[in-house]
Amino acid sequence: MQEGDVALIMRDMFIVVLKLSAPGLLAALVVGLIVSLIQAVTQLNETTLAFVPKLLALGMALTIAGPFMFSTLTDYTHLLFDRLIASGGQ
Repeated sequence: MQEGDVALIMRDMFIVVLKLSAPGLLAALVVGLIVSLIQAVTQLNETTLAFVPKLLALGMALTIAGPFMFSTLTDYTHLLFDRLIASGGQ
């Protein structure tokens, strides 16, 4: 396996990590921002008020994006094995 092949695998790995982490992070970010605005307006400072909606949004995001995440990870795994076979397993 050449250095260029390793660089391509690393680049693809970072793209896959971004694709897999984006749905959960974006859902938590949006819900956290909305809850923070509500807390600022109503002057409620309850920690569970921020935690529970984020947890529910994260669960929903993972449920909705689960098939996409699974297919992305499966495709990347197939790509890794194909490149390993093409390089002769060296």
